[in-house]
Amino acid sequence: MADAQYEADLIAPTSAAERPRAETPIVPKHSIAGRALIAIVAIMTFLASLTTGAVMLILGSAAEWQSDVAREMTIQIRPAAGRDIEADVKTAIDIARAAPGIAEVRPYSAAESARLLEPWLGTGLTLDTLPIPRIIVLRVASGQRPDVPALRATLAARVAGASIDDHRGWIDRMRTMANTAIAGGIGILILVLAATVLSVAFATRGAMATNRPIVEVLHFIGAKDAFIAGQFQNHFLRLGLKGGAIGGGGALIVLALASRLGDWFVGTAGGQQTAALFGSFSVGIAGYAAVVGQIILMAAVTAWTSRQVVNQTLDTIE
Repeated sequence: MADAQYEADLIAPTSAAERPRAETPIVPKHSIAGRALIAIVAIMTFLASLTTGAVMLILGSAAEWQSDVAREMTIQIRPAAGRDIEADVKTAIDIARAAPGIAEVRPYSAAESARLLEPWLGTGLTLDTLPIPRIIVLRVASGQRPDVPALRATLAARVAGASIDDHRGWIDRMRTMANTAIAGGIGILILVLAATVLSVAFATRGAMATNRPIVEVLHFIGAKDAFIAGQFQNHFLRLGLKGGAIGGGGALIVLALASRLGDWFVGTAGGQQTAALFGSFSVGIAGYAAVVGQIILMAAVTAWTSRQVVNQTLDTIE
């Protein structure tokens, strides 16, 4: 009778409380430290994405400025005693039109040349007695490179007081500004990545310390270090993706709103000033793709850092 009862107990199904529990991860999915790390990664991704967008915006505007400036040259003719400046202007126009690579020649009248001084001297002044230089703007043909030294020598020989400016100094300044923006953006990205690595390292060490007994048991019963490190890596990869998606998504929304606001203010004084500085105020498809790439980069950095920290910790367990 006792044997029959024992066999019945073996065959009978166990209660829900007595059944084996489902496997649980080594690192808890939901914890205060995990939520804090998501917030940190989100903030870092947001800052990195905005920095990248700003750098791409500056580079695009600088490229447009350089292209516009490189396509123009300016001839300046200063009044000289005993010479007819109108005749000198006509001679300079003829020389410029005959030069190869020049697509358009536009002389400024005396009134237009005087208006160029209004930002510095103000309006309502009589400038007839001042020796105001005359300006001739040359438009370079697309794909052409005029012989500037030859043009400069011809002007110097035939027109007294004439000089030509190919705006090389402005182009060099714009190039320097663009390079500075790139260097600054790279520096900020490096700082953001360094802060992310430190935050993930601290979070991983905290998780290892909290779950150290479990890790040690797994290590002693023969679990491979790669398996344990993989558990931590997968956990922090998910956290990095969540944080990166939140921060990168916020940056995408800000960039899209900025582009939309630029379209709304087209035609206004503020819109014209913004367009002069930043063009269309849109980073384009490349900018949005860069933000998505940074989301993936943040997740990869988070996972890689956690794996390295876990491997270093496991090496200390004997």
